[in-house]
Amino acid sequence: MSKINIDPSHHISLRDIHHILNGQIFEISSSGKKNIETCRTFLEEKIKKTKTPIYGINTGFGALHNTSIQDGDLEKLQENLVMSHACGMGDEVPLHIVKLMLYLKIRGLSYGLSGVQLSTVERLVEFLNKGIYPVVYELGSLGASGDLAPLAHLSLPMLGKGEIIFKGEKIHGDKIEEMFGIAPLHFKAKEGLALLNGTQFMSAYAIYSLYKCRQLFDSSLLISAMSLDAFDGRSEPFDEKIQNARPHEGQKYVATKMREYLKGSGLIGRPKKHVQDPYSFRCIPQVMGAHYDALQHIEKIFITEINSVTDNPTIFPKEDEIISGGNFHGQPLAINLDYLSIVAAEMASISERRIYQLINGNRDLPNFLAVDAGLNSGFMIAQYAAASIVSQNKQLCMPASVDTIDSSKGQEDHVSMGANAATKCYKIIHNLKMVLAIELFTAAQALEFRRPAKSSGAIEGLLSDFREFVPFIKQDVYMHEYMAKTKTFLQNYFVKC
Repeated sequence: MSKINIDPSHHISLRDIHHILNGQIFEISSSGKKNIETCRTFLEEKIKKTKTPIYGINTGFGALHNTSIQDGDLEKLQENLVMSHACGMGDEVPLHIVKLMLYLKIRGLSYGLSGVQLSTVERLVEFLNKGIYPVVYELGSLGASGDLAPLAHLSLPMLGKGEIIFKGEKIHGDKIEEMFGIAPLHFKAKEGLALLNGTQFMSAYAIYSLYKCRQLFDSSLLISAMSLDAFDGRSEPFDEKIQNARPHEGQKYVATKMREYLKGSGLIGRPKKHVQDPYSFRCIPQVMGAHYDALQHIEKIFITEINSVTDNPTIFPKEDEIISGGNFHGQPLAINLDYLSIVAAEMASISERRIYQLINGNRDLPNFLAVDAGLNSGFMIAQYAAASIVSQNKQLCMPASVDTIDSSKGQEDHVSMGANAATKCYKIIHNLKMVLAIELFTAAQALEFRRPAKSSGAIEGLLSDFREFVPFIKQDVYMHEYMAKTKTFLQNYFVKC
């Protein structure tokens, strides 16, 4: 069984996401356990020795921060917090995102700056290991003060409340003890706040979406090379000298990959009747290179976030300090989720333009790639579908991060809306996969009209594997079936998670 050691001293990277998603057994490292226990001991001593107000520990929350709480009510305060903040609405969060939320919350707490009990963190680990996934809802977080509503739903089952999904079945939280022998916890001072404060909802969506977009980026280059050869495109735009004259890292990388994929093609080097190709082919290095550079930047931000402590207040036992700040604010994620949305939407946009060029009856290709156009409509409406998806992406790309709405009586007067940026980015990434699948479906059809000429080894290898699932379309058929098969092929061939 795949085992994951949650060690705060290990800086996780994007490459680790595959292993986390497929991990079956998780455990906190010995250093993580020591961090948690040391911080909790410090906090308990601090509470005993001071009557000074400490936000969220012996005070109310948000606009109620000046309301003192009696010592005897500190535990009830934390339970009330979790129940009252579980106000999520909308669709349920996919289970792979919930799994990442659990992992990231455990990781954040294991730094030992949050003041929770070790038993509380180990309960989250137990949920992961037993496949107990709390039901979390997409809507409700403003992306500041952390992801309060989603994380409240994540935490409710620890109290024997809320709902869980276990092996596909939805179960009320009050059944957990009966089914699994797991008694409800009683949160102590600071614990509910530590669980609810943080960016784990946004972060889980963000790192998963970036992970998927990276994989789709790589697959899109090989698919676009197939489209270029099927369109009888020219190789000059990928010449190294062109890239060195404008040496953006991403542009050079993309041109190099395109040269590799086209090497040995019997189509790319033959004499051409046309002097230039449309931008969707000729400017692949410039457009996709810009996307590559953007992804590099976004990855840096997201990786920093998932290797951070994002709850509040933050406890520093060595310095004997408890500091109330704003590490929960999702602005770094919100802006870059919007950025990632634009990247993914533009990848889909240029892909759709290549689809359009391939079906347009140019370069000795038949109208709509139909064997008998007129009697057969061929790929006419496949392009419509791609255009529809690309249009929806444009609508979803209205940046969430430029919005803010006052909350908590003005105490929380600027919020990131990063949670909304996260959920719509996730949708755009899914849409991108569908558009790339349509391009692959279309490019494979177009390439067959170039026979007996052959493309490169890389492209012909892709086509050969693809043809095991989807045939050349000789006459009109139920197209959705083959488009869906192409999407599945794309998922399995390029995207391994």
